Amino acid sequence: MGDVLEQFFILTGLLVCLACLVKCMRFSRCILLNYWKVLPKPFLRSMGQWAVITGAGDGIGKAYSFELARRGLDVVLISRTLEKLEATATEIERTTGRSVKIIQADFTKDDIYEHIKEKLTGLEIGILVNNVGMLPNLLPSHFLNAPDEIQSVIHCNITSVVKMTQLILKHMESRRKGLILNISSGIALFPWPLYSMYSASKAFVCTFSKALQEEYKAKEVIIQAGFLSLIPAWAFYSGAFQRLLLTHYVAYLKLNTKVR
Repeated sequence: MGDVLEQFFILTGLLVCLACLVKCMRFSRCILLNYWKVLPKPFLRSMGQWAVITGAGDGIGKAYSFELARRGLDVVLISRTLEKLEATATEIERTTGRSVKIIQADFTKDDIYEHIKEKLTGLEIGILVNNVGMLPNLLPSHFLNAPDEIQSVIHCNITSVVKMTQLILKHMESRRKGLILNISSGIALFPWPLYSMYSASKAFVCTFSKALQEEYKAKEVIIQAGFLSLIPAWAFYSGAFQRLLLTHYVAYLKLNTKVR
């Protein structure tokens, strides 16, 4: 009986290892295929002469600005801090040779879009990257204990996506080409207690993008949500941040799993 059980467990272990190996091979194949199928430069350039990037002063927005310029597009950088915009514009022009325009705008306000519209008039905009966003509280906190920046979060994370899309999509529709990338976050895929405002705002971006894609795919305009994160990588890997995050979530789970 013992020998039979031993053979059974050995066989089970081998099957599990085989299943894991197959999954790893499929994952590697998927990664390689995606790597080799990166969209070529001519595709991005075919969308139009200009790319518009919000929140372009640093971080993800700055990276997109450089990459789109390297791929042959002129870029419009929109952000709040003029010094960062000017420094980024100078660096892009120097390293890529592409034309760069800058627009200073504070997306936590709702009276900026006429100014942006005037600055974009006459440009053939092929790509819009709605990247700007704000995280009201880096550390986990209950809704009522978070900083009182509700309206700023709504304007920056939601209104900006809607209004910038409205400004540019109508021209893409008439030209029957264009690409809109709305930067969301993995936190949008399910509710995140203690980050309720941020996760809900990013969930809106995801849902809005999917709905618009269905509305405008017949017009040959591509609209997608990109799942990235506004929390810098160093914060996630910081031991102090992880301990604080774990402490807050353990307390939250204990509070909400009590028998009532």
